Amino acid sequence: MIFQMQPSEVPADRFEIYRFAGFPPKVLPPQNICNLAEECMNQLRPCLRPNLVYETFQKSDLEPIISRSKNLSANLEGCTRVVMFAATIGAQVDSIIRTTQKIDAAKSGMLQATGAMFIESFVDVFNKMISSQYGGSTKPRFSPGFGDAPLDLQKHFFNLLPCSKIGLSLMDTLIMAPEKSVTAFIGIL
Repeated sequence: MIFQMQPSEVPADRFEIYRFAGFPPKVLPPQNICNLAEECMNQLRPCLRPNLVYETFQKSDLEPIISRSKNLSANLEGCTRVVMFAATIGAQVDSIIRTTQKIDAAKSGMLQATGAMFIESFVDVFNKMISSQYGGSTKPRFSPGFGDAPLDLQKHFFNLLPCSKIGLSLMDTLIMAPEKSVTAFIGIL
């Protein structure tokens, strides 16, 4: 199934941008940093293409995948079903960041942080929707590359989900394109 949002619907959290940019949580950075973050949000928001594909599986059908990680297995303990999803905010965000890297390193870094905030915010909205759909009986999402979960688990998302429908591909390096993308498991109790 596909889940989409309009760019204007994706929540923006300035403190998350600051955190992704390396500032202490919940601490307001200097005004010039706040201004740069605001500029980056305004530049990226119209370019967002928030798209996500997902499917719900019986946990037992995913055991060969899940069992490759003790941390993932622990996260999904007690679950009967698992939602697997792949999400992106689109290729144009990557393009803007790459172009800016050549001319303004500080702004490029803030654009990276802003893009990270937008993809996480989009995925958070989806996560809340799934949790609500199942009466709050879900586990926190868990992504390949987190804890002891090998990054090559990404391949399973691309084998089991129609990721190309949202313009998402997996490179040989196991990095997704566009880069501002997320794959994750959500356990359903």
